[in-house]
Amino acid sequence: MNNLTSSLFKVLFVFSLALGSLNSYAENSKEFGDYVIHYNAFRSDTISPEVAKQYGLARASNRVLINIAVLKKVLNTTGKPTSSKVTGHASNLTGQLKQLEFKEITEGNAIYYLAETKISDGEFLKFDIKITPEGETRAARLHFNKRFFTY
Repeated sequence: MNNLTSSLFKVLFVFSLALGSLNSYAENSKEFGDYVIHYNAFRSDTISPEVAKQYGLARASNRVLINIAVLKKVLNTTGKPTSSKVTGHASNLTGQLKQLEFKEITEGNAIYYLAETKISDGEFLKFDIKITPEGETRAARLHFNKRFFTY
């Protein structure tokens, strides 16, 4: 149980990487059957250089990271990290599509998915993400919007 708790804290750590940024955020989640999907999008320059290097991510005010974690509901726990197929895109107000290529990151028991894309100052993005937990045939559709500033 300690390993699971430790791993979940690692996942939540990634979500909290943007806490110190001027571009504030709130963690979001969506329930989908036996799963809870946690998601967020934030500027990549809010992560530390060490974390960026570890995961091969570019740090820049004009780049956004999209972070997805899928947890299977388990009674009296925060959930069990679950491998999933994650695909999607973002579109701006002019209809330009930005395909999102998610890569799976595993740290101990923690599993999360990261994608990155470039943004312009003041750009408003509509995210459309499809998530299929391993062993499931039905996919969750995740839709959220966010405006980004490059300062």
